[in-house]
Amino acid sequence: MSSLPSGLKAYKRTPVFDQDTLPAGLRRAHRTKPGVWALIHVIEGRLLYRVAEPPCEIELTPGKPGIVRPDQPHEVEPLGAMRMYVEFYNAARP
Repeated sequence: MSSLPSGLKAYKRTPVFDQDTLPAGLRRAHRTKPGVWALIHVIEGRLLYRVAEPPCEIELTPGKPGIVRPDQPHEVEPLGAMRMYVEFYNAARP
């Protein structure tokens, strides 16, 4: 999937993390809540994005965000120096 589905609205964003401040919880398998999508934005450097179901690994870079589906197990790993943040989306309310 190369983009978020239509009809979603951003509602929350994490602080910017680097390779030293990236929380341990993001480095191990975790999930978004049901109905919540996320975009992983890399500002500088590279980040390995691992999805458990279906299994795949994607290298994220500036301009190539990672899309997290609702309730999808995933984790990230810095590939050297990097800066990133996560933006969360859910269905826009009328």
